[in-house]
Amino acid sequence: MKKQFAVIGLGRFGGSICKTLSEMGHEVLAIDSDENRVSQYANLVTQAVQLDSTDEIALREIGLRNFDHVIVAIGDNIQASILTTLILKDLDVPYITVKAQNDYHEKVLTKIGATRVIHPERDMGMRIAHHLISENVLDFIELSPDYSLVEIKASQNMIGKTLLTLNIRAKFGCNIMAIKSEGEDINISPMAQDEIKEGDILVVIGSNKDINDFEESL
Repeated sequence: MKKQFAVIGLGRFGGSICKTLSEMGHEVLAIDSDENRVSQYANLVTQAVQLDSTDEIALREIGLRNFDHVIVAIGDNIQASILTTLILKDLDVPYITVKAQNDYHEKVLTKIGATRVIHPERDMGMRIAHHLISENVLDFIELSPDYSLVEIKASQNMIGKTLLTLNIRAKFGCNIMAIKSEGEDINISPMAQDEIKEGDILVVIGSNKDINDFEESL
């Protein structure tokens, strides 16, 4: 279903979001105070506008309250990020995602009502760290401070064994939510008798401690 997005801040992060959403067929309004950045995305999005996002009147005039989702991807100016988020809340924007620069910034954004706060540098660091621990780890997504979801390539000692034999839940406290097999559809909620094959990817959910223990066992 096509949605209307507005992205405020056209640095590398915000620009990447604009480009991806546009390629997926959604309507995208790109906003930045820098004229050069706006011109770079003018032909890639539905509309590109130069304005100061801390100017409440300007945001009202472009009708941001009518957008399904606004992403605040402002770079180093934490004050502008917070003020922009407050204005969007006053405009009753239904869904506001904001990029945080640090933990303090994240706490403030959460308190003032941002729908979702993302911390791309920290999250990417966590993903890389988990990949460094084990080359079998393909992706790592934090669901909460204590729980995560991870994609793990089946190790050689798993191949040919069933989930019942591996008994990962009993040994590590993790749950296998799905199995991705080469050339096949993803197996959602696999059964105990399902056998692990060469090239399979396990989608695992659990506490960070349990996942770490599982990763180290690989």
